[in-house]
Formats: sequence, C-alpha cells, structure tokens
Amino acid sequence: IMAASLVRRDKKSTAAHLKADLNWTDNSSGVRQLQELLDSVLNPEKPAADTEALDWCKCLIAGGEGFEEFCKTVRSYDNATLCGLVWTANFVAYRCRTCGISPCMSLCAECFNNGDHTGHDFNMFRSQAGGACDCGDSNVMRETGFCNRHRLRTGENVPSVPRDLLLMSEMVLPRFIICIIQYLRDGYTEPDTSTERDLQKVLQQLEPQISFLEELTKMGGAMRTVLTKILTNQQIFKDLSMGQEENVYAKKNYEKYLSALKNSGLVSVEEKAQSGAAEPTRGAEAGAGAGALGLLGAEAPASPDESNKEEDQDGGQSVGQRKRVKLSSTAKDPSIMDSLKHKCFLEELLFWTIKYEFPQKMVTFLLNMLPDQDYKITFTKTFVQHYAFIMKTLMKSQESDTMSNRIVHISVQLFSNEELARHVTEECQLLDIMVTVLLYMMESCLIKSELQDEENSRHVVVNCSEPLLKNNTYWPLVSDFINILSHQSVAKKFLEDHSLLMLWMSFVSFFQGMNLNKRELSEHVEFESQTYYAAFAAELEACAQPMWGLLTHCKVKETQEYTKTVVRYCLETLQIWFDAIGFVDEPAPNQVTFHLPLHRYYAMFLSKAVKCQGLDLDSLLPHQEMLMKIMVHPLQIQASLSEIHSNMWVRNGLQIKGQAMTYVQSHFCNSMIDPDIFLLQVCASRLDPDYFISSVFERFKVVDLLTMASVHQNAVLDGEQERPMLEGALTFLVILSSLRIHLGMADDEILRAEMVSQLCMNDRTHSSLLDLIPENPNPKSGIVPGSCSFEEMLSAVADFKAPVFEPGGSMQQGMYTPKEEVWEKEFDPIMVVLRTVYRRDVQSAMDRYSAFLKQSGMHTTGNPWPPYKERTPLHPCYKGLDRLLHCKTLHIVIFTLLYKIWLDHSNMSEHVLCMVLYLIELGLDNQVQEDKEDEEPCIEEHCHDSWFPGTNLLSNLHHVINYVRVRVPETAPEVKREKDPPPSTSTEASNFGQNSRRLTGNWRENVREAQVFSLVAERRRKFQEIINRSSTEASQVVRPKSSSTRWVPPGTPPQLVTEILEIRESMLSLLIKLHQKLSAKQNSLSATWLEDMETNSHAHGDGITAIERILTKAATRSRQSKRSIQEICGKVSPPVAPKKNSPTDKKTMDKDERRQRARERQQKLLAEFASRQKSFMETAMDVESPDAEAAMDLGASEVMESEVLYDCVICGQSGPSTEDRPTGLVVLLQASSVLGHRCKSDETKKLPTTDDEHIYPADTCGAAHDVRLALMQRFFKDSSCLQSVSIGWEGGVYVQTCGHTLHIDCHKSYMVSLRNDQVLQGFSVDKGEFTCPLCRQFANSVLPCRPGRSTEVVSWHMPTNKKTAVLVKEVEDLQEQLGLFPVSTTVRQRDIHRFTQSNLSKEMESVIKDIKNTTQRKYMDYGKNPGSPDNDFLFMYSVARTNLELELVHRGGNLCSGGASAAAKRSCLNQLFHVLAMHMRLYSIDSAYNPWTRLTQVAQRRDDCLDDERPEVPMLFRDCPSLLIIFVLTMPQPLRKEHFICLVRMLYNLQYTQALASLSAKFSPEERQAWSTSGALKKNAFDAEKSYDALLSHVIGELSKVKTVYDVNPEVPSMLSSSVWSPHSIEYSLQQFCLPYLRLSCLLQHHLYGDKLSGCPVEEFSGLAGCLGLLAPALQPSNPIYSASCLDWTVNAFDLMTQWCSEVTGLSDTQAKKSITLLVQDPQWASPHLLHLPDHYNIIFQYYHKKACTACKKVPKDPALCLVCGTFVCLKGLCCKQQGICECVLHSQHCGAATGIFLLINASVIIIIRGHRFCLWGSVYLDAHGEEDRDLRRGKPLFLCVERYRVLQQQWVSHTFDHINKRWGPHYNGL
Repeated sequence: IMAASLVRRDKKSTAAHLKADLNWTDNSSGVRQLQELLDSVLNPEKPAADTEALDWCKCLIAGGEGFEEFCKTVRSYDNATLCGLVWTANFVAYRCRTCGISPCMSLCAECFNNGDHTGHDFNMFRSQAGGACDCGDSNVMRETGFCNRHRLRTGENVPSVPRDLLLMSEMVLPRFIICIIQYLRDGYTEPDTSTERDLQKVLQQLEPQISFLEELTKMGGAMRTVLTKILTNQQIFKDLSMGQEENVYAKKNYEKYLSALKNSGLVSVEEKAQSGAAEPTRGAEAGAGAGALGLLGAEAPASPDESNKEEDQDGGQSVGQRKRVKLSSTAKDPSIMDSLKHKCFLEELLFWTIKYEFPQKMVTFLLNMLPDQDYKITFTKTFVQHYAFIMKTLMKSQESDTMSNRIVHISVQLFSNEELARHVTEECQLLDIMVTVLLYMMESCLIKSELQDEENSRHVVVNCSEPLLKNNTYWPLVSDFINILSHQSVAKKFLEDHSLLMLWMSFVSFFQGMNLNKRELSEHVEFESQTYYAAFAAELEACAQPMWGLLTHCKVKETQEYTKTVVRYCLETLQIWFDAIGFVDEPAPNQVTFHLPLHRYYAMFLSKAVKCQGLDLDSLLPHQEMLMKIMVHPLQIQASLSEIHSNMWVRNGLQIKGQAMTYVQSHFCNSMIDPDIFLLQVCASRLDPDYFISSVFERFKVVDLLTMASVHQNAVLDGEQERPMLEGALTFLVILSSLRIHLGMADDEILRAEMVSQLCMNDRTHSSLLDLIPENPNPKSGIVPGSCSFEEMLSAVADFKAPVFEPGGSMQQGMYTPKEEVWEKEFDPIMVVLRTVYRRDVQSAMDRYSAFLKQSGMHTTGNPWPPYKERTPLHPCYKGLDRLLHCKTLHIVIFTLLYKIWLDHSNMSEHVLCMVLYLIELGLDNQVQEDKEDEEPCIEEHCHDSWFPGTNLLSNLHHVINYVRVRVPETAPEVKREKDPPPSTSTEASNFGQNSRRLTGNWRENVREAQVFSLVAERRRKFQEIINRSSTEASQVVRPKSSSTRWVPPGTPPQLVTEILEIRESMLSLLIKLHQKLSAKQNSLSATWLEDMETNSHAHGDGITAIERILTKAATRSRQSKRSIQEICGKVSPPVAPKKNSPTDKKTMDKDERRQRARERQQKLLAEFASRQKSFMETAMDVESPDAEAAMDLGASEVMESEVLYDCVICGQSGPSTEDRPTGLVVLLQASSVLGHRCKSDETKKLPTTDDEHIYPADTCGAAHDVRLALMQRFFKDSSCLQSVSIGWEGGVYVQTCGHTLHIDCHKSYMVSLRNDQVLQGFSVDKGEFTCPLCRQFANSVLPCRPGRSTEVVSWHMPTNKKTAVLVKEVEDLQEQLGLFPVSTTVRQRDIHRFTQSNLSKEMESVIKDIKNTTQRKYMDYGKNPGSPDNDFLFMYSVARTNLELELVHRGGNLCSGGASAAAKRSCLNQLFHVLAMHMRLYSIDSAYNPWTRLTQVAQRRDDCLDDERPEVPMLFRDCPSLLIIFVLTMPQPLRKEHFICLVRMLYNLQYTQALASLSAKFSPEERQAWSTSGALKKNAFDAEKSYDALLSHVIGELSKVKTVYDVNPEVPSMLSSSVWSPHSIEYSLQQFCLPYLRLSCLLQHHLYGDKLSGCPVEEFSGLAGCLGLLAPALQPSNPIYSASCLDWTVNAFDLMTQWCSEVTGLSDTQAKKSITLLVQDPQWASPHLLHLPDHYNIIFQYYHKKACTACKKVPKDPALCLVCGTFVCLKGLCCKQQGICECVLHSQHCGAATGIFLLINASVIIIIRGHRFCLWGSVYLDAHGEEDRDLRRGKPLFLCVERYRVLQQQWVSHTFDHINKRWGPHYNGL
C-alpha cells in the first residue's frame, strides 16, 4: 500500500524524502520503503520499453536533485588516472610505436593531440574492431607519451567522496541490474527451440537501460567503484538472483537461466581448480591436461547437436572416434561434470553478453568499467572462465565476423597488459584453456589426409573449405594467443610446460599437409577451388605467428633449454607424422602440399639455436635416415614450384599458380620458403653430397636429360618442359649453395639484401618497400620496419626521387631507386630470383641492371649476364654445405652440360650455361678444407673411379675425360656412325689400342657410363646403406615398391643401345671452346692471355667475361690448371662434334643467319614506324607542350590562302569545306564557371578550418555581374539591358578543339559505328560524346568551318587611309544595309530562304543547339520573358565573350605572359565567331535606336519618351566589350579590318569616359572640386579633347548637375580618401580601367585577321594600343604615353560627353539613387584560384571528419569539400538527396556548372565530377616520402604538395580534366 502511494507522489520529493530517511542511523524503515517502492517500479513483468522505471531510478539515484547536477557533482570526485575512453569500429584513433610497450597500444585523438609525439613513429588508424584509450596506463605505454591530463595524474588529489552522495546508488543499482538480467533471461530462446529467434528485438527494448548503465560509467571513478562493488559482490547476487520464496515470477525466471546454462554444456572452472589444488599428488600431466580439457568434458551427452556433428563426417569413421579418444581421457573426472555456477552479477552479465552474441552496448559498458583496477581483475578472470563458451558461441554464430570483432575488442584490452596476463595464467590456467579451446575448435573440421599412402593414412588435417577456416572464424582466439605469447613471463610458462607443448605440436600437426594438390594429368579441373587462401592464412596466423612469438623469447644463451625442448617435440611429432602417412623413402608422385608447419618450426628453432644461443647444430639433428625423410617434402615443394612455372600443372587452373606465388610472397616467405630452404641447406650439409645432388635431379625429373648423347628419352617430361625444369634444378642448386639468410648473415645484412633485391626489381615507394621486406610477423621482433635501422639502411642503398609530373598527367609518387654503387657491387640476381612473385620481375631487374651498365659505360655490347656476387662466409656449423659443390656427381653433371652446350644439343639455353658457370665459380670460391691440394697430376692407378680422380673441383677442372659410354635410342645419330664398320669387340679394342694397351682388357671399368642408372642407383644404394647396415632382405622388399612408383609412359619407346663416345675434353678445355663459341672467333684466347689480364674488369659483363673470370680464378688457385689453360689455348682447334652429322650444323648456321635478317627487317620497320609516329605527334595536339608554337592557330593560316584545305581524319581526303559537304573541327563544349569564381584581390581565399573562419562568395565575379544585371533590369528597358552586359561568367559555354578536322558526314557514320560498338566506353555516345578518331581526345560536337573565300581577302585586309568620320559613316551604312534595328522582332523571310538550302547552315543550326544544351537553363534565361529572342541574342554573344575571356585567363591574364601556345592550340574562336554571326543575323533586336548613333553622334534632345516606358540603359552603364562583340557579330561578314578598327576606336572613347566617371566617383568632394577647377582652365587648349584633366573636369561638372550622383555612398570615399590622387596615379588608374577592353579587342583582332599579337614591349598599354591602331605609329615614343592620347573623336568630345552624362543625370530620383552604383565599376579581376589549403592534412581532417552536415545535422559517412568554394557536402549521402541526385553532383551543377572538384575528407583524395562522369584525380597531400595515402590506410602525417595542387588548379582553369585524366566512369547521380 505504502509503495503504491509512493509511486503516485512526485518523484523528486519522494527521492529526497527517502534519502533523508536512509541517512539516519536507524534506517530500517527507509530501506523497507525503498525496497517496496523498487518492487513495484522495477517489476520485470512490465514491458522493458516502458521508461517510467528508468525515470524513477534516475530520480532516486540523484536523491532529489536534478540528474544533470548529480552527474556534475559525482564527476568532480573522479579519481581516475586512466583515460579508458572506449570506441567502436570506424573510430579514428592513434598509435605511437615510439611510446607503446604493447604493439596494440592506442590513443584517442584528444589524448594524442594533448601529448607530445613530435618526431615519433605514429600513425592514425580507423579502428576495425573497436578499442580503448590507453593513456595513463603505464603497463601498456611509456609515461612520456601520456597527455597533460594523465601525466599530472590530477585524479589522485581528488577529495574523498561524501558518504551520502552515492548512498542511493548503492541501494538502487543492484535492483536495476537484476532487472536487466531478468529481462535478458526472459528474452533468450535457444536457437533450436524457437523458430523465430529475435535476439535483436530484446536488445532494442533494453537499449535505454543499458545506455543508462553506460552513462553511469562515464561519471568517473567514484561511480565506477560503486558499480564494481555491486557487480562483484557474491552476497547481493545470491539474495537477488534466485528470487525470494513468494515470488513466482522470479523462480520461473531463474529456471530459464539454469536451462540456458545447461544447454551451453558448460563446466565450472573454479571447482575444477580447487579440486586440482587439493590433490597435488596427481601427475603433472593429468593436472595440466585436466585443467584444460575439463572445460570440454561435458561434451558427449550434454549437447545433442555436438555429437551429431561428429557423426556426419565420413560416416563417423576413424576421425570421429579419434576425436572421442582425445577427450575421453579426462572426461572421467566427476567434478568436471558440474554445470557452471555464476557467483556474481558480472559473471551472469558476461554470460548473457556471450549468449546474445556480444551486443555493442553491453561490450562498451563492460569495457567502460575497466579503469577500475578491482573490476579489471575480476572481469578478466570471468572472461577466461567463459572462454570455451565464447568459442562455442562463435562457431555457431551467423554473424561470426561482427562477433569476432567484439570479442577481440574486449580481449585485447585484457591480454595486452603483461601484469594481468601473467596473473590470469597463474591463477586460471589461461594457457591450458587457450590451447585446448583452439585444439577443440580445429577438431570440429578434420578430414583424413590423402598425402602419400591414401588408403592407410592415419593422419588427419583441417579441411580448408570449412567455414571455420574459410571465414577465418578462428582469428579472435589465435590473436589472443599470439597476444599473450608476446609477454615474456607467459611465453616462458608455455615453453616450460611440456604437456602444453605436446598439445600445441599436435595442434600444429593438424595443418601439416593440408590443402593437398594433385596434379591433373588428363583434363582440366572443372572447379577451381579457392581454399588455398584459407590454408595460407591459417598456417600464417595459427602456426607461424605463435612460432615467431615464441622465437622472440629464445634469443639468449639462458634460453637454450626451451629451444632444445621445442626441437625435441618437433622431431617426435614429425616422426609420428611420417608413420601416420606411411612414408618410407619416395614421395608420392604428382602431389604437393605447401604446408609443412612442423618442418618450419623445426627449421626456425634450429636457426635461432645456432645463431643466437650458441648451441651446436649436431646436438639438435636426428640420425641420417630421419634427415633424408625430412628433406623429401621441402624438396618436393621446390621441384613443384619449377613444374608449376614450366606449365606442368596448367590443368589444375590458375589457383595453383596463386599458391606458388603466395608461397614466396613477402608476407609469407620468411615463414615458408626461407625455413624450407634453410632446412634443405641443413640436410645438404649433413647428408652425403652425391646422394643429395642425385635426389635433386631426380625430383626435378631431368635425370634422363643429363646424357652425353644428343638424343635421349625422358619418361616423365615433355620436350618443352625439359629446359625450364633443368634451369629450375640448377637455379635451385645455386640458391641452395649461395643463400646465407640463416647461415651466418647478421640482421642488418639481411635487411640490406632484402631491400636491395626489391629496389633492383623496380623503383619502390617507401610504403610498398616496407610492405615487401619480410619481417617476423610478430611486431616485437628485432627490426621493426619503420624503426631507425630501416630508414638508415634505406638512405644507405637508395636515392629518393621526388614526385614528378609527366605531361600526360599521370602523377608519380615519391620513389626510391638504387644508388649506382649498389648496382655495381650489391645487385644479387639470386636473391632477386628467390623473392620474385612474378617471373617478369626478374627480367625487369636484369633490364634495369643492363641499363645501368650501359649508362655507366661498364658494359655496352650485347646483353649482360647476371653478375656473380661474393657471399658472406658460412657459419662454422654449416661448413658441410660446401661439399655439395665438391662432389663427383655434380662435376659429372657440370661436365655433361658444358659438353652439351658446346655442341648445341636441344633444350640447352644461355640460362643453363649461366647457372653451370655460377656453380663452378661458387665451387672455386668455397674450397673444402679437408683435402690437401694435390698439385701432382693424378696417376692412373690411384683412380678408383674413371670419371674424376677426387672430389675437389679445382683438380677435377683440368682432368681430361676420354671416353664415355652412353645408352641411346637406335635412331640417334651416334648409333649410325658406329654401324659403318661391322660392330665387333676387336674394332672397339683397336680403337683403344692407340691410347694404352692396358685399357683393352678392362675398359668397362674405365669408360664408366654417365647415365641415369648411376644417379638413381647411387641414391638408392646410399639410402639402403643407411636404412639397414646389416639385413639384406629389407632392400629386396623396398626395391620393387619404389620402382613401381615410377610413371611409365604409354607407347613403347625405341630400343636403347649402348654406344661409346670419344670425348677427350676436360672442363677447362670445354670452357675455352665455349669462350670461342660465344665470342664467335677462333683462338679468342691467346696462349698468353692470362698474363695480360687485369683482374678487376671481371665483375660485370656477359658469358665471355664470366668464363674469363672462372679461368683466371682457376689459374691463380692452381698451378696445374694454369699450365693446362696455357696448353689448351696454344693448340686450340675449332670445335668438331664427335662425328656428328653436319646437316644440323648447317641448320643452326642458317638459323642464326635467318634470325639476323629477321632482326634487320624488324629494325627497319620500327624505324619507319617511329618516324611516322613522330610526324603524327607533331601534328596532333599534345595536351600541354609550350614549345610547339601555335601550330594549330587556324585563324592565322586561313586568311592568307585563297581556299583553305582541310584534312578529314576519318576518310583521309583533303579538300575545302563546301556548302554541300562541310568540314568541321572536332570540339568539346563544356559549361564553365571558372570566370565567375574570380575575385578582386590576388590573395586566394583560405579553406576554413575552425568555426570562426568563413568564406563569403559575394565578392566573386559571377556574383558581381548578377547584381549588376539585376539592378539594371529594375530600372531600364529589358531589351536594352540584355545588350548592355554579358552573361556566361557562371555556366558560360567554353569551346575547345584538338585541332583535327573531319567531314561532317564522315563524323555521322563514325558516331553510328560507336553506338553499335558494345565495348565499355568511358563516355556516352547517346549524348553525342566521342573521342577524336586521330588523337583520341574527348569531344562532343563538331564545329563547321566556313567555306574559304578567296576574293575579298586582299581588300579586306588592306590598311586604310580614310578619315575616321568616313569610316563611321560606312559602318553605319553597313548596319543599315542589314536593316538590323527595325522596331519589330521578326525573323526575316529572305534569310530563312537563303539558309534552308545548304547542308552547312543545317550543321550550324545543330551546333547552336549543342551549345545551348551544354549549359543549364538557369544560366541562359536572364530576360523578363524567358525564351525571347533578346534573351537568345544575349546568350549567343556571351558565348563569344566567355571564350575570349577564358583565352585571356589561359594566357596568364594578359597578352604578354606567354602561355600562348597551349591556349592557341585549343582555341577555335574564328570558326566559333562565324557560326555565332550566322545565327545572330537571324534576329532583329527590338531597340529604340541604334547604339552606334549614340556612340558617334550628338543627338537632338528627345523628350517624347513616354513616362510609363522605362528608359534605355545609359551609355555610361554599358559594357564596352559586349558592345564590340555585338557589332562585330551583327555586321555583314567578313568585316573589313578598317571597320573593325573604327569600332574599337569609337568604343574606346566610351570606355575612357566611363573610366573618368568611375574615377570621379571615388574622389572626396574636396578633390572633386579641385580637379574640376584645374581642368576647366585647359578646356580651351587645342588638345583639350585629348587631355585627361580637361575631360575629367567636364565629366565632374556634368554629373554634378544633379545632387544624387555623388551623394550616394558617403562612406565609400572615407575609406579611399586616405590616398591623395596625383596626376600619375590618375593616369595609372585610367589605364587599368581600359586595359581589359583593349586586351579583349586585341585578341579578337588576332583571331579575326590573324594579326600577330605583339610580344609585349615594356608597357602593356601602349603595346595594345599600337597593335589596335589607336596610337599613330609615330606616336610611340619611349616616354610613357597617356591614355587620353588614344582618343579619336568624330564630333565635339564635350558635346558627346555631355549627352552621355545627361542620360545618367536625366534619370528620375528613385532610379538614380539605386542605379548610380552602376557607374562605379571595376573591370579588373584577378585570375581564378582554388582555395588555399593548410600545409598539414591533419588540420583539415580533425575539423571536418567530425563536422555535422548542414542539411541533415548528422556527421556524414563520407564527408567531402568543394575546393572551389569550400562548401561541405555529403558524398553519396542519402540524407541530402534531392530528386534522386546526391549532394556532390548537385553542388557541382550549382557551383561549377557541372564541374566539381571535391576533396574526400576520409580518403585524402580528390574526385572530379564533370557532367555525368567522374574520376579519381589523386591526392594533393603526400607523406614525408612523397606518397599518397588513399583512404588514410597508413595514417602517416600528410603535407600539401604544392606542385600537385598547382597542376590541379591549372587543369581546372584550362578545362583539361577530360583530356588529361583517363579513368572516367558514370556516377548515375549517386555521388
């Protein structure tokens, strides 16, 4: 009852009243009242969405004051010293490697910016999984990096919290939390029970409640302490969780919770731990194992779904049982069967968080609490306790990606802290749990391994096509594991715990041999599986990274024991694996797996042991037989790589190539190929070298090829595969014997070698180099890229090439290129071969190398060979590797190959020779110590082996081999020769007789055969010897098996016959003969050449140099060799094949000759092609090349010739443009607002980066002109207004051409063909877009050329002597003759009649239509009645104006700046004027009288103007350039030049008068008075009409007649009057006012009459005036001229001026007041600029990436900025869409007439929108290494690149985006 009454009362007063009650010492009644109130308020049976309960809680907690005030108060007691800000995915945070102790350290932007990180290695990143700020946590980061707030630890001196402040919270919150838990229990349903399982809905209803908890955590330390108490107190939980007896609801609720627990198959860890502790007597094995496996014990019966899963896999066969077996051992412990008991709120909250798959809000709440230390520890333990449960939920989850992120979001906060990780490892067996959970997880997807012996294999591997691996579901667990292994204390625990290591090895063995590839031999696979991605990722993440983590802790002598243990377990596990797959001695053919993690663990720990821990290698190696086994699979991979590159696996599809590439790719190579090669090097150094070498050639399947015979059969390879496989085998041997990465190189030498090899392939950017240099995947390892050693090394080996621009517009990044001495001394082709993913990179490195040699003049002829590089000495442990180079088998192979190359046998290549020589040289450089050099020639008797006397290469080099017995097919040429004499032993014997008698008897032993058998049999024999020293039966058993594995080809080969070849060569003699062969001259080495050699010239060159180098080395190291060489050189004879048929010789000769001829032909063709191309490039237009002076200036050339001829680029015909078959120019029409964006001042506007900065668009040219026209239209007659100004400042149409012409009918058929072309084009043919057929430049229309007229040209151009007055009259007559100004507006019949005839006029009409369609309606309709002819007329002449003005801008704003060529090339004003003129003569403009008369005659005053009709625009308000263009366009074409000059002069008078009037308005009244009087005195002088002071005074006088003129803005003069006007400044100001008019007239004259533009003299004004004929030539003295002297009046100047002024003073008062501002105009505009950007990108980013959009008030996902006007827009934002058009596109139409330049804030790149297309332009912000950082992936600081920005601006101003940027695509209005 009481509770009910309380609920009805006012919340605040109740809360206050209760708080007071509770503060008494006896507070039982208060407590009771509160509990009852809460019972009724927090009733979980009410729907969760009801917020009443929440309001009550807020009020109660605040205890009667406002909740906001309460928050403030609590915050003031915040004692936290950590920041702990939690963020979710996509948040921008920072990471500083200099300050971080843990690699996962991160900071929020605020803490980062308030700390000092200058010069640190930091980057900004977008959080993927979410995170929390570590500022203030000295476990994770160094204190120097803390921000000001957390460094001073302000939290520590906070006063302690008053008891009553949080009293209510302590009472209310437990009830609130249990309420939430009850909702969660209620809402949860098991996935299998309910069909509709909507967990999201439950969560949405709880949103406000959980948010409230989150708010509480943000109140600071004081509140967090209260919450921790509540969450971890077991008593409170007990009291509230189960529900009291009488509460039925709570009981049912609790039962729901219990059933949920049961279904989770969970086990209580604590009890487990207690029972473990209680009986320490149990064996260590059991204890550790039980702890871990216990978690999974309740497996079999508890969850039906689990056991079903196992039955599915191959019918519950061995795999399922095997799994059961694994788990059964520990499941017996009864205590494990207990279900998990939760002891506090925190545990149950986490339980539900997991059940509900980690809702974001809950995660954030749990993490927000972490700054509280007690909470942190309890929570971490709870998390570990639920770890197995997390894994199960994750595996069942539909949204495993999101869930993974959320899990890691939590775990990374807990496990990055070493202190905490150690604590949990010790107390909760974290390591056991993790390894077991991982094991368990992988056991769910095992399949039988098919490697080796498919039927009997007992090995199981993970199935890479399972979602668990394919979707990387395991990564959160693996990443946690790697994270905790990075802590030394934890890793040591792991390495000391043998049972754990054994478990881990069994985990690794699940990946051993996964994703097996079987070579397809018959047809191509139907389905290319992509599982290899999953396999490589799994090996890297689950095996290699933990391995690197462990290795970092095995660096010093003290850790030897750890290494020994790991190595021991590796070997044990490998042995188990060999047994399981049934491996004896031969790998199964045609199979390969790239995944051998056990081998790699073994290899890496061996390497570390020898390199860092000083262990002896032999103590860690197994017996020989095991080594032989270990060697097989890595060797198999090397051979398969070669097979894959030889296209033998082509039927397996592309994916097998993908695997071969991934295996060597930079992120994988140091965990895959490097350990494999190292392991093979170890095996090679310890096994018998002959055995090893023969194994290699057998694996590579080239044994059959190694015969002296010219023909052989290969049972396993096709002909075209033999050469690449042989090259592969030899290259592998070279790599094996020369690679030193694990054999004695220091870390920085390795880094240097890696860097050099990458730079030699290609110039690299800094970031790609960082990416390409393999580092131990664990970032804590020694050399972290980005650390100083990387930078120091980079500057030592490379030069930086700053980012440059190529004229084509492709933007370069800053690149590093190898220094010269690196090419000279350090280029190592072997390293390059090892590290290339694509074979073409090897070629690229060689090309770059030869380019260097040519350039430095070291080697200029022919192609150089890969240079030979000296190696670092071997570590003593690996000395045995050199025996590989000193074994007979290898020497026999080398001898055979030298012989075959000399005789041009098939399948030999330069590469083979190169590698053979490399091996010889390696052998010479790496002598084996044991054999003492036997200088005396070997005596026959010692020779137990007829090939070579010993194993030393040096002595074997000069050993002569006389006869060789070979097995050849009967068809071979060698056989035929033998058949001539009847074959009998006697002939053979006599053959040998000459040599020595003794040989006949036993020639079999001496002429030993060098054939397959020897290699393979040798290998077999050795293997047998080792396996069974005693028993002979075994060998008989094994043999048949191994022979049966050989693949026998179908079809029977021809019989083999044994033949004997006479050779009589030694390796040295063959080398010398090859030298002759290569240098193509006899006796290329004279007998004395050794003495003449200088030793140093050998390093670089081709094969000849290589041979000379080897011979020199041999000679210097052995006197015997020197003697042999001199002997051979003395009596060398041309190579004669041992009786080989000559036709083949002839063939090769012809072949060479043919090749030579073909090459010459090719050269000729290429030269011809090049010259053609050059001539094309000269005629075609290069986008920007200022050198080719106005080649395309059509205007200039046209006038001179009698009839202009055009070439059509489509049909190739040349001819004039005619009325019937007109020719046109290829043009691009585009709307442009560039002119409208000009400002008055030269200073560019700044992009605002704070709230106080703004950009005001009012002062732009476009805005000013709009205002002017609007003002005129208010007071004057519309038709006259529309002729007094130009439009087109915004949205004007710009016309540019590439200069190529085509017939218009050809163009039409070209468009039809484009339309039918289905290829994806970057342009839209339907909109009339196309590319110029010749230069491929983008275009969208064709501008017809006028037919050339020949007759009038001469007279048309003649200079004139007529008086100005006469010319004025003629001009007037010309205008009359056209009848241009009758009152009515009609299209005259006569004209229409004339036009309909020709095709030409039709085309002109269609171009006019194109021009109108180019821009938007709003930029064309300025008149009162849209669509009227007046309006059209205005638009037409404004097009001309726009193009003239833009050309001026392109020329740098005046005609003297140069810049002409590019502008002139693009310009087609002549044709454009013609088309416009043709069109404008269709109209008659309604005008009361002709402006020409008002310019040139003093009219009688006309007072008949009706009052209601608006007046004309006064002449002083009119725009002179507009008038000039109107006159030129409307008079009959062609206009004579004298008439043009006359127009210019008359308009100059008006322009000058306007200048005077405008100037006078700027004077202060006193100055006006003074100038008026001083000028009045000169009025009567003879040159008064040409003196500025007289005229100025007249203007002032006239305009002063009416008060209104000068009194309009009294405030303006006050600003300006500070400067006093001197005659000099007045003259300057007048000239500046008239300059724009003169420039425009001059440019127009240049285009119409082809006059050269004056290359500017000193003075721009006089130059232009002279050019336009305003100044008499005599009047161009050196002294400065006065602008007034250019005036030329036909009537009395003063009268005319009076008339013009009276038009202004005659206005009525109202009109005058407003319109006088039209008088003060300033025609000067600065050139257009984009906004000025800050130097640091961070300034822009920090301000804009959080800024809310003005339209929708939300922070946009992709914010963008317009770089023209600074508007902030949403890219792709649906919120700001209007009529289906997104905001960027809208803005581009609005601001740039469909051209927009936007900077994407989150990506730092610029996109260009042009009409319906867009393209990515690139970035103007580069990092310190001159690179872009698109999408801010690397997050390094970026700086403005001024050159790039200049290029961007230049492309904008010159309208060349379409031409320079190549990758355009449609945007469908979606940007």
